[in-house]
Amino acid sequence: MVVRQRGRVHGVLLALAVALTAVFPGTGLAETEPGAVADDGARVVRATRAEGRALDLEIASPALGATGVVRLLLPAGWAEQPHRTWPTLWLLHGCCEPADYRAWTQFTDVAEFTASLPVLVVMPTGGRAGMYSPWWNFGRGGPPDWERFHVTEVRQILERGYRAGTRRAVAGLSVGGFGAMHYAFRHPDLFAAAASYSGLLNTLAPTVPEVIKGILIREGFHNWAGLWGDEHRNRTLWTSHNPHDNVDRLRGKALYVSSGNGLPGPFDPPYRLDALESAAYASSRDFTGELRANGIEVTTDYGNGSHSWPYWDQALRRSWPVLARGLGL
Repeated sequence: MVVRQRGRVHGVLLALAVALTAVFPGTGLAETEPGAVADDGARVVRATRAEGRALDLEIASPALGATGVVRLLLPAGWAEQPHRTWPTLWLLHGCCEPADYRAWTQFTDVAEFTASLPVLVVMPTGGRAGMYSPWWNFGRGGPPDWERFHVTEVRQILERGYRAGTRRAVAGLSVGGFGAMHYAFRHPDLFAAAASYSGLLNTLAPTVPEVIKGILIREGFHNWAGLWGDEHRNRTLWTSHNPHDNVDRLRGKALYVSSGNGLPGPFDPPYRLDALESAAYASSRDFTGELRANGIEVTTDYGNGSHSWPYWDQALRRSWPVLARGLGL
Protein backbone atom coordinates (compact mmCIF):
# COMPACT_ATOMS: atom_id res chain seq x y z
CA MET A 1 0.00 0.00 0.00
CA VAL A 2 2.82 2.39 0.90
CA VAL A 3 4.73 1.43 -2.26
CA ARG A 4 1.60 2.02 -4.38
CA GLN A 5 1.01 5.40 -2.77
CA ARG A 6 4.64 6.43 -3.35
CA GLY A 7 4.30 5.36 -6.98
CA ARG A 8 1.24 7.60 -7.39
CA VAL A 9 3.06 10.53 -5.79
CA HIS A 10 6.10 9.97 -8.02
CA GLY A 11 3.84 9.89 -11.08
CA VAL A 12 2.18 13.15 -10.09
CA LEU A 13 5.54 14.83 -9.46
CA LEU A 14 6.91 13.59 -12.79
CA ALA A 15 3.87 14.90 -14.64
CA LEU A 16 4.21 18.23 -12.84
CA ALA A 17 7.90 18.42 -13.76
CA VAL A 18 7.12 17.79 -17.42
CA ALA A 19 4.39 20.42 -17.36
CA LEU A 20 6.68 22.96 -15.70
CA THR A 21 9.38 22.28 -18.27
CA ALA A 22 6.96 22.94 -21.11
CA VAL A 23 5.58 26.11 -19.53
CA PHE A 24 8.88 27.36 -18.08
CA PRO A 25 11.57 26.11 -20.46
CA GLY A 26 14.26 27.99 -18.54
CA THR A 27 13.91 25.76 -15.46
CA GLY A 28 16.81 23.56 -16.60
CA LEU A 29 14.71 20.38 -16.29
CA ALA A 30 15.86 17.73 -18.71
CA GLU A 31 13.68 17.73 -21.84
CA THR A 32 14.30 14.14 -22.79
CA GLU A 33 12.50 10.84 -23.09
CA PRO A 34 13.41 7.91 -20.77
CA GLY A 35 14.77 5.87 -23.69
CA ALA A 36 17.17 8.55 -24.97
CA VAL A 37 20.24 6.34 -24.64
CA ALA A 38 22.54 5.27 -27.49
CA ASP A 39 23.32 1.63 -28.18
CA ASP A 40 26.73 1.92 -26.51
CA GLY A 41 25.30 3.55 -23.37
CA ALA A 42 25.92 7.20 -24.25
CA ARG A 43 23.31 9.26 -22.45
CA VAL A 44 22.28 12.80 -21.62
CA VAL A 45 23.49 13.77 -18.15
CA ARG A 46 22.31 17.38 -18.27
CA ALA A 47 19.99 19.42 -20.48
CA THR A 48 20.05 23.19 -20.16
CA ARG A 49 18.04 25.85 -21.96
CA ALA A 50 20.26 28.52 -23.47
CA GLU A 51 19.09 31.67 -25.19
CA GLY A 52 16.03 31.58 -27.42
CA ARG A 53 15.34 28.17 -28.95
CA ALA A 54 18.70 26.71 -27.93
CA LEU A 55 18.92 23.59 -25.80
CA ASP A 56 22.36 22.32 -24.71
CA LEU A 57 22.81 18.60 -24.03
CA GLU A 58 25.77 17.24 -22.11
CA ILE A 59 26.34 13.63 -23.13
CA ALA A 60 28.42 11.05 -21.29
CA SER A 61 30.15 9.50 -24.29
CA PRO A 62 32.00 6.17 -24.38
CA ALA A 63 33.27 7.15 -27.83
CA LEU A 64 35.05 10.18 -26.40
CA GLY A 65 35.85 8.72 -23.00
CA ALA A 66 34.52 12.04 -21.71
CA THR A 67 31.49 14.32 -21.82
CA GLY A 68 30.57 15.98 -25.10
CA VAL A 69 28.07 18.77 -25.68
CA VAL A 70 25.62 19.42 -28.48
CA ARG A 71 23.50 22.54 -28.96
CA LEU A 72 20.09 22.18 -30.55
CA LEU A 73 17.93 24.87 -32.08
CA LEU A 74 14.42 23.56 -31.55
CA PRO A 75 11.97 24.29 -34.39
CA ALA A 76 8.83 26.30 -33.81
CA GLY A 77 6.09 23.93 -32.66
CA TRP A 78 8.54 21.37 -31.25
CA ALA A 79 6.98 21.41 -27.75
CA GLU A 80 3.41 21.61 -29.02
CA GLN A 81 3.72 18.66 -31.42
CA PRO A 82 5.09 15.82 -29.28
CA HIS A 83 4.52 13.12 -31.91
CA ARG A 84 6.07 14.91 -34.88
CA THR A 85 9.60 14.23 -36.07
CA TRP A 86 11.80 16.82 -37.74
CA PRO A 87 14.49 16.72 -40.42
CA THR A 88 17.89 17.62 -39.01
CA LEU A 89 20.44 20.14 -40.20
CA TRP A 90 23.87 19.41 -38.74
CA LEU A 91 26.26 22.37 -38.53
CA LEU A 92 29.92 21.61 -37.76
CA HIS A 93 32.37 24.19 -36.43
CA GLY A 94 36.03 24.63 -37.39
CA CYS A 95 39.15 23.83 -35.45
CA CYS A 96 40.67 25.80 -32.62
CA GLU A 97 37.33 27.40 -31.77
CA PRO A 98 36.84 28.12 -28.04
CA ALA A 99 33.10 28.49 -28.59
CA ASP A 100 32.94 25.10 -30.40
CA TYR A 101 29.29 23.94 -30.18
CA ARG A 102 28.16 27.54 -29.55
CA ALA A 103 30.14 29.01 -32.44
CA TRP A 104 27.41 29.04 -35.07
CA THR A 105 25.00 30.84 -32.74
CA GLN A 106 27.71 33.20 -31.50
CA PHE A 107 29.15 34.32 -34.83
CA THR A 108 26.22 34.04 -37.25
CA ASP A 109 22.50 34.72 -37.29
CA VAL A 110 21.67 31.04 -37.77
CA ALA A 111 18.99 31.23 -35.06
CA GLU A 112 17.18 34.00 -36.92
CA PHE A 113 17.72 32.38 -40.32
CA THR A 114 16.25 29.03 -39.24
CA ALA A 115 13.49 30.42 -36.98
CA SER A 116 10.72 29.70 -39.48
CA LEU A 117 12.23 26.53 -40.95
CA PRO A 118 10.78 23.13 -40.01
CA VAL A 119 14.19 21.70 -39.07
CA LEU A 120 15.98 20.65 -35.90
CA VAL A 121 19.43 22.29 -36.04
CA VAL A 122 22.20 20.17 -34.48
CA MET A 123 25.52 21.79 -33.52
CA PRO A 124 27.85 19.33 -31.74
CA THR A 125 31.25 19.96 -30.27
CA GLY A 126 34.03 18.57 -32.43
CA GLY A 127 36.87 19.22 -30.01
CA ARG A 128 39.69 21.71 -30.46
CA ALA A 129 41.11 19.69 -33.36
CA GLY A 130 39.22 16.41 -33.39
CA MET A 131 39.11 16.34 -37.21
CA TYR A 132 35.67 14.69 -37.11
CA SER A 133 37.41 11.36 -37.13
CA PRO A 134 38.18 8.26 -35.07
CA TRP A 135 41.75 8.71 -33.91
CA TRP A 136 44.13 5.94 -34.97
CA ASN A 137 46.22 6.26 -31.80
CA PHE A 138 49.11 4.33 -33.42
CA GLY A 139 46.98 1.29 -34.06
CA ARG A 140 45.43 1.12 -30.59
CA GLY A 141 42.18 2.82 -31.55
CA GLY A 142 39.95 3.91 -28.70
CA PRO A 143 38.93 7.43 -27.73
CA PRO A 144 38.52 9.98 -28.98
CA ASP A 145 36.25 8.75 -31.76
CA TRP A 146 34.51 11.93 -32.89
CA GLU A 147 32.85 10.18 -35.81
CA ARG A 148 31.12 7.65 -33.57
CA PHE A 149 30.16 10.34 -31.08
CA HIS A 150 28.39 12.34 -33.79
CA VAL A 151 26.89 9.91 -36.27
CA THR A 152 26.02 7.15 -33.78
CA GLU A 153 25.73 8.43 -30.21
CA VAL A 154 24.33 11.92 -30.79
CA ARG A 155 22.17 10.77 -33.69
CA GLN A 156 20.60 7.90 -31.75
CA ILE A 157 19.95 10.07 -28.70
CA LEU A 158 18.26 12.73 -30.81
CA GLU A 159 16.13 10.21 -32.67
CA ARG A 160 15.10 8.44 -29.47
CA GLY A 161 14.54 11.41 -27.20
CA TYR A 162 14.32 14.65 -29.20
CA ARG A 163 12.16 13.69 -32.19
CA ALA A 164 14.88 13.94 -34.83
CA GLY A 165 13.76 12.39 -38.11
CA THR A 166 15.67 10.39 -40.68
CA ARG A 167 16.15 13.14 -43.28
CA ARG A 168 19.54 14.75 -42.61
CA ALA A 169 21.84 17.35 -44.14
CA VAL A 170 25.29 18.31 -42.88
CA ALA A 171 27.32 21.48 -43.40
CA GLY A 172 30.50 22.82 -41.88
CA LEU A 173 33.24 25.40 -42.10
CA SER A 174 37.00 24.92 -42.35
CA VAL A 175 37.80 21.61 -40.61
CA GLY A 176 34.04 21.26 -40.20
CA GLY A 177 33.70 21.52 -43.99
CA PHE A 178 36.00 18.51 -44.22
CA GLY A 179 33.86 16.87 -41.54
CA ALA A 180 30.66 17.41 -43.51
CA MET A 181 31.98 15.72 -46.66
CA HIS A 182 33.81 13.10 -44.57
CA TYR A 183 30.60 12.03 -42.84
CA ALA A 184 28.59 12.22 -46.07
CA PHE A 185 30.82 9.77 -47.94
CA ARG A 186 31.54 7.47 -45.00
CA HIS A 187 27.84 7.26 -44.08
CA PRO A 188 26.04 7.66 -47.40
CA ASP A 189 22.86 6.17 -45.97
CA LEU A 190 22.62 8.90 -43.30
CA PHE A 191 23.11 12.24 -45.08
CA ALA A 192 21.26 13.26 -48.23
CA ALA A 193 23.02 16.62 -48.59
CA ALA A 194 26.38 18.07 -47.60
CA ALA A 195 27.96 21.52 -47.79
CA SER A 196 31.54 22.62 -47.17
CA TYR A 197 32.62 26.20 -46.58
CA SER A 198 36.42 26.72 -46.80
CA GLY A 199 37.01 23.02 -46.18
CA LEU A 200 40.14 20.92 -46.71
CA LEU A 201 38.53 18.43 -49.07
CA ASN A 202 41.65 16.85 -50.51
CA THR A 203 43.75 16.02 -47.47
CA LEU A 204 46.55 14.64 -49.66
CA ALA A 205 46.89 17.65 -51.97
CA PRO A 206 50.26 19.44 -51.89
CA THR A 207 50.83 21.31 -48.59
CA VAL A 208 47.51 20.17 -47.07
CA PRO A 209 49.05 17.43 -44.85
CA GLU A 210 51.37 20.12 -43.49
CA VAL A 211 48.37 22.37 -42.80
CA ILE A 212 46.64 19.56 -40.89
CA LYS A 213 49.79 18.77 -38.90
CA GLY A 214 50.23 22.46 -38.12
CA ILE A 215 46.68 22.68 -36.78
CA LEU A 216 47.20 19.64 -34.57
CA ILE A 217 50.54 20.87 -33.21
CA ARG A 218 49.13 24.32 -32.51
CA GLU A 219 46.34 22.75 -30.48
CA GLY A 220 48.73 20.69 -28.38
CA PHE A 221 48.76 17.41 -30.33
CA HIS A 222 52.51 17.43 -30.90
CA ASN A 223 52.49 13.79 -31.90
CA TRP A 224 50.17 14.51 -34.81
CA ALA A 225 50.51 10.96 -36.18
CA GLY A 226 48.01 9.85 -33.57
CA LEU A 227 45.27 11.05 -35.92
CA TRP A 228 45.82 9.01 -39.13
CA GLY A 229 49.49 8.16 -38.93
CA ASP A 230 52.04 9.40 -41.45
CA GLU A 231 50.63 10.35 -44.85
CA HIS A 232 53.29 8.26 -46.62
CA ARG A 233 53.63 5.18 -44.42
CA ASN A 234 49.91 5.09 -43.61
CA ARG A 235 48.66 6.15 -47.02
CA THR A 236 45.70 3.76 -47.01
CA LEU A 237 44.45 5.18 -43.73
CA TRP A 238 44.74 8.75 -45.00
CA THR A 239 42.95 7.79 -48.20
CA SER A 240 40.09 6.19 -46.27
CA HIS A 241 39.37 9.58 -44.69
CA ASN A 242 39.93 11.74 -47.78
CA PRO A 243 36.78 13.03 -49.54
CA HIS A 244 38.73 13.53 -52.79
CA ASP A 245 39.54 9.81 -52.95
CA ASN A 246 35.97 8.71 -52.25
CA VAL A 247 33.82 10.90 -54.48
CA ASP A 248 31.86 8.00 -55.93
CA ARG A 249 30.25 7.46 -52.53
CA LEU A 250 28.75 10.96 -52.83
CA ARG A 251 26.92 10.19 -56.04
CA GLY A 252 23.25 11.18 -55.90
CA LYS A 253 23.63 13.58 -52.96
CA ALA A 254 22.92 17.31 -53.01
CA LEU A 255 26.37 18.89 -52.71
CA TYR A 256 27.62 22.46 -52.21
CA VAL A 257 31.21 23.70 -51.93
CA SER A 258 32.38 27.27 -51.39
CA SER A 259 35.71 28.90 -50.62
CA GLY A 260 37.52 32.19 -50.93
CA ASN A 261 40.86 32.31 -52.69
CA GLY A 262 42.71 34.18 -49.95
CA LEU A 263 42.63 37.56 -51.71
CA PRO A 264 40.73 40.46 -50.09
CA GLY A 265 36.99 40.15 -50.53
CA PRO A 266 33.97 42.26 -49.57
CA PHE A 267 34.33 41.51 -45.83
CA ASP A 268 38.12 42.06 -45.65
CA PRO A 269 40.38 45.07 -45.23
CA PRO A 270 42.42 45.99 -48.33
CA TYR A 271 45.64 44.13 -49.02
CA ARG A 272 44.88 41.30 -46.61
CA LEU A 273 46.13 37.92 -47.86
CA ASP A 274 45.03 34.66 -46.24
CA ALA A 275 47.26 31.63 -46.80
CA LEU A 276 44.91 29.23 -45.01
CA GLU A 277 42.00 30.19 -47.24
CA SER A 278 44.24 29.80 -50.27
CA ALA A 279 44.96 26.20 -49.19
CA ALA A 280 41.24 25.57 -48.64
CA TYR A 281 40.52 27.01 -52.09
CA ALA A 282 43.04 24.80 -53.87
CA SER A 283 41.89 21.72 -51.94
CA SER A 284 38.21 22.46 -52.60
CA ARG A 285 38.86 23.01 -56.31
CA ASP A 286 40.67 19.65 -56.47
CA PHE A 287 37.67 17.99 -54.86
CA THR A 288 34.96 19.59 -57.02
CA GLY A 289 37.04 18.92 -60.12
CA GLU A 290 37.17 15.24 -59.17
CA LEU A 291 33.41 15.19 -58.60
CA ARG A 292 32.72 16.61 -62.05
CA ALA A 293 35.27 14.34 -63.70
CA ASN A 294 33.20 11.45 -62.36
CA GLY A 295 29.88 12.91 -63.49
CA ILE A 296 28.75 13.94 -59.98
CA GLU A 297 26.84 17.21 -59.71
CA VAL A 298 27.96 19.88 -57.24
CA THR A 299 27.08 23.53 -56.73
CA THR A 300 30.17 25.70 -56.25
CA ASP A 301 30.77 29.27 -55.12
CA TYR A 302 34.36 30.53 -55.39
CA GLY A 303 35.73 34.07 -55.29
CA ASN A 304 37.81 36.53 -53.35
CA GLY A 305 37.65 36.19 -49.59
CA SER A 306 39.32 35.07 -46.38
CA HIS A 307 38.96 32.35 -43.78
CA SER A 308 36.42 34.17 -41.62
CA TRP A 309 32.90 34.04 -40.24
CA PRO A 310 31.17 36.65 -42.44
CA TYR A 311 31.80 34.47 -45.48
CA TRP A 312 30.56 31.32 -43.72
CA ASP A 313 27.39 33.08 -42.57
CA GLN A 314 26.79 34.08 -46.17
CA ALA A 315 27.62 30.59 -47.42
CA LEU A 316 25.01 28.98 -45.18
CA ARG A 317 22.30 31.14 -46.71
CA ARG A 318 23.54 30.58 -50.25
CA SER A 319 23.74 26.82 -49.75
CA TRP A 320 20.32 26.51 -48.14
CA PRO A 321 18.48 25.57 -51.38
CA VAL A 322 20.90 22.67 -51.83
CA LEU A 323 20.59 21.55 -48.20
CA ALA A 324 16.80 21.94 -48.28
CA ARG A 325 16.63 19.70 -51.33
CA GLY A 326 18.41 16.98 -49.41
CA LEU A 327 16.03 17.46 -46.49
CA GLY A 328 13.00 17.12 -48.73
CA LEU A 329 11.85 20.69 -48.03
